[in-house]
Amino acid sequence: MRLFTPQAMRAADEEAARKGYPTLLLMEWAGMKGARAYRDLFGPRPAVVLAGKGNNGGDGLVLARHLLLEGVRARVYADQGQKGDALLARKALEAHTEIRPLEAASWGEGEVLVDALFGTGLKGPLGGKYGELVERMNASGLPILALDLPSGLPYRPHVRATATVAFAAFKTLHFLHREACGRLFLAEIGLPKDLLLHEDLPELATPEALGPLLPRRPLTAHKGSVGRVGVLGGYQGKGLRYAGAPALAALGAYRMGAGLVHLVAPEGPIDPLEAVFHPVLSPTLPPLKVEALAVGMGGGAWGKAWALEALNAGLPTVLDADALHLEVAEAYRRAGLPTVLTPHAGEAARLLGATPEEVAQAPLEAAKALAHRTGLTVVLKGNPTVVAEGARLSLNPTGNPVLATGGTGDVLAGGIAALLAAGLPAWDAARLGVFLHGLAGDLLAEEKGVGLLAREVAEALPHARRLLTEGRVPLPYTFL
Repeated sequence: MRLFTPQAMRAADEEAARKGYPTLLLMEWAGMKGARAYRDLFGPRPAVVLAGKGNNGGDGLVLARHLLLEGVRARVYADQGQKGDALLARKALEAHTEIRPLEAASWGEGEVLVDALFGTGLKGPLGGKYGELVERMNASGLPILALDLPSGLPYRPHVRATATVAFAAFKTLHFLHREACGRLFLAEIGLPKDLLLHEDLPELATPEALGPLLPRRPLTAHKGSVGRVGVLGGYQGKGLRYAGAPALAALGAYRMGAGLVHLVAPEGPIDPLEAVFHPVLSPTLPPLKVEALAVGMGGGAWGKAWALEALNAGLPTVLDADALHLEVAEAYRRAGLPTVLTPHAGEAARLLGATPEEVAQAPLEAAKALAHRTGLTVVLKGNPTVVAEGARLSLNPTGNPVLATGGTGDVLAGGIAALLAAGLPAWDAARLGVFLHGLAGDLLAEEKGVGLLAREVAEALPHARRLLTEGRVPLPYTFL
């Protein structure tokens, strides 16, 4: 599933019009699907529809007409100056109710606001009467249903919606600003399918695309045939000993499906007990019979040495935490090894010469830039997490803030290494590992909420795998 920018969506609409597609049908379907979402969410509660003069406003006018025809009370406040399809929608609605000036908009307790002001049609930050109206909407405490996109995004102020109905396709902003969008719906409105097939746009990772990538185990499987992982990490010095991070990576590898894990780390907590433990006093690589490596977790001052030592193995590798250095990435690129980098925003900023705030504000661009600079596969951790390789971008829809706790990134690194060891290419291992890791966090959020431990995320990975295998993944959006 491709994720559109507002510009790409407008181009698709314009192309449909050039091909002679009756675009009024798109507006009619959008308004009708929006009305369906309204009824599903709010039942017979009265609506206050706030409509701009563009096509997003036209969608809102159609929605209001459908609500009225179905017996739902609706007051409509709209800008003047509609043209084309939006003007036709206005005339059709005027046969059913009065349309009042947007400047006179008011609402009361028990009503629901419908945001049909701008959608994707915004060119810059809202100001003047629109900015004031959005601030009033947000301060009202009433539920808000946004049509296509909360008005104002990606700027401030913007509508903070209870739910958003995306039309034709999701936009990147829906997942980059999940808090502003609330519950997500995707409404198919009849746009020709060929206009939605843009290979140059980012993809949304979906169960349909990732499920077939899950390594299947034949009846003859044994621990040596399903992928063996070496975990190299930890640091010992200056009165400190870091051994927990590589142990969590080992646990993540096992729970993702590795048959055997070799844990190479300073002597410390030997966990998981199933791992073959190689205690070392320096970042050295003993002989290991493995198919992939996870390197750098808790590496501290040894991080770069761990990564360069691991390079000698010539294996698919996940470079995490203290193994993340540009010169290390360049060495792996020259070696031609399948390699996945797993930085968070701060680490990515260091590699790109940017600030963490700049990376967090533009994660798609940052991930793509880092993949271009290193020539490797990049997992830029965050909410959402972005995977980049060459010109390809994948945005992950699973995961939530309960994962913001120490060690969850180590679990992810080990999990991706397990998928590399099972034979998946770096691009597929990264996308699948990120999706399952986020899904494990979603399952735990339902069960425990904030305060979970990283090892609990690892323990939830088999459940996440099973749900994906069985096609029972709870999606963070609803189709209309």
